[in-house]
Amino acid sequence: MTIDTARMVQMANAIRALSMDAVQAANSGHPGMPMGMADAATVLWSEYLRHDPAAPNWADRDRFVLSAGHGSMLIYALLHLSGYERPTMDDIRNFRQLGSPCAGHPENFLLDGVECTTGPLGQGLAMAVGMAIAERHLNAVFSDRLVDHRTWVIAGDGCLMEGINHEAIGLAGHLKLGRMNVLWDDNRITIDGDTDLSTSEDIKARYEATGWHVTICDGHDFADIRRALDEALADERPSLIACRTVIGKGAPNKQGGHNVHGAPLGADEIAAAREYLGWDAEPFTVPDAILADWRSTAESGKAAHAEWRQRLEADSAARAAFENHMAGVGNLASPALESYIRDLAANPKTVATRKASEMALGPLTEKLPQLIGGSADLTGSNNTKTASTAPFSADDYSGRYLYYGIREFGMAAAMNGMALHGGVAPYGGTFLIFSDYCRNAIRLSALQQINVTYVLTHDSIGLGEDGPTHQPIEQVMSLRLIPNLNVYRPCDTIETAECWALALEAPTTPAVLALSRQNLPQLRGEGDADWSAASNRSAKGAYRLKAADADRKVVLVATGSEVEVAMACAASLEEQGIGADVVSMPCMELFAQQDAAYRADVLPAEALKVSIEAGVTQGWERFVGVDGLTIGIDRFGASAPAGDLYAKFGITAEAIVPQIINKLNG
Repeated sequence: MTIDTARMVQMANAIRALSMDAVQAANSGHPGMPMGMADAATVLWSEYLRHDPAAPNWADRDRFVLSAGHGSMLIYALLHLSGYERPTMDDIRNFRQLGSPCAGHPENFLLDGVECTTGPLGQGLAMAVGMAIAERHLNAVFSDRLVDHRTWVIAGDGCLMEGINHEAIGLAGHLKLGRMNVLWDDNRITIDGDTDLSTSEDIKARYEATGWHVTICDGHDFADIRRALDEALADERPSLIACRTVIGKGAPNKQGGHNVHGAPLGADEIAAAREYLGWDAEPFTVPDAILADWRSTAESGKAAHAEWRQRLEADSAARAAFENHMAGVGNLASPALESYIRDLAANPKTVATRKASEMALGPLTEKLPQLIGGSADLTGSNNTKTASTAPFSADDYSGRYLYYGIREFGMAAAMNGMALHGGVAPYGGTFLIFSDYCRNAIRLSALQQINVTYVLTHDSIGLGEDGPTHQPIEQVMSLRLIPNLNVYRPCDTIETAECWALALEAPTTPAVLALSRQNLPQLRGEGDADWSAASNRSAKGAYRLKAADADRKVVLVATGSEVEVAMACAASLEEQGIGADVVSMPCMELFAQQDAAYRADVLPAEALKVSIEAGVTQGWERFVGVDGLTIGIDRFGASAPAGDLYAKFGITAEAIVPQIINKLNG
């Protein structure tokens, strides 16, 4: 439906009024962007965006991403006005206050209709690329009948300046994601002032160079906005719509300047804005006629949802297949790996854990069609591609393997978008050292409570000759600092498969798999002949791999490639009559979640506890105590073969056992 221009103006002014009132009440926030983009957002939400406020999680809804998340009052106003259950007006009145779902930046876990957590600029747009990838893939699998929607983004100058923007739009252009459209709030203002203080690039030319369709419009002219959106819909390429706007539009004395970007307008300016806009309503009040116009805009989405539901229910077999797929991996990973792990128990393999990961991915990708993998130009090193994952490309969206190019940050953000979209379980690889390039996206995986798996290989000095620039030292421990992120560092083939099962079966927790370049012996097998999910020893985060033969004096705790070293240390100590347990700790986070009795049994108070990990020692005191030994590397690595490096840095039984004996002898 099309509402006449005079009423559209009032609908847009409702956004402006709510935005300036909420920011003023909070004495904190960003009124400029919502006020400037109110006209474009009104056209988009009332005439183009396909959504149903009564069914906010409808699978074939359009996705809307407010990448410029600092302007969060824009989406809160849109959700309230168009009829979502929340935010209520009380929620908006308590904008940015404790307990209100209207947080300073939109959080996906607080409000339906907020598709992703935004605020770190550029990442919203990059996550939208992942949503568009998921839509095209599911469309290829289930056809237009069940999957045929668009991804819409509102982004600001900051989103387009951030480096991740270059990665994201390059990927989207290459993949010809034509159902993705970005409305750029081209107000030429940043916090510091006019954009010409810091940039003179031709943004439109940059987008065109990466394969995007670009158009411009007057962001305050409803007809011109419609014309630009129609042009974008008609083009097969992803589209950038440059909406020329005035930041803080409606605030007569402050509009157009950077002072309106991130501060309340003040009581005097709000009063002036009300007069300027002809807005007579009290704060946090929307006149009934205007609210009725807004609520009526949801009718087309409700009708589209009903038609989609009819198509879904018309074919029971297709419905079952679609609903099972969209339900996700669930607890299916462990059954998919049962026979594979049981075979490993009977036929041990000495391989790098990156290779063990590839081996586990074989049955996983064969049996779980939701899995979509990829690598940031390191496929042959990360071992992330399997026989079941054909390339995803502009020519074939049914593929399940993405060649991300050298775009670690863009890859991580796109995977977040894919997971948020639903129907897709993404994993992607790079070297562990390059996790620093995409750390903020990994953090957002954890914050958004989504299941994304990061396959981070070459996990220590064990990668050898590439030297200190490529040898992670602090990365594993630093990733463990991120809340709600499970960091797995498996020691062999069986632990690697167990960690894959755990990673995929944690729907609200992302995972890092830190994997070795060098070959490692299979240390597990005994007791695994009848392996099942119930017997997954890695599930508790740490377990006794080897019990002491002599009276236990020492507990050696290790991860990954250093579990082999711990086993050698234990053998040497036992030869000297010193009983030594070996504890493999593939996941600190899961171990910390176990009850006190289990943790005390695995790490008994009376024994000397020794940690062994080829990385920083800081953090291990939590498990070995202030009187324990922490064996590791608190400096950068060096360029040499792996064996030479382990000897140089003292990560060998020959170097560690004398330290243990000295400690025991006081």
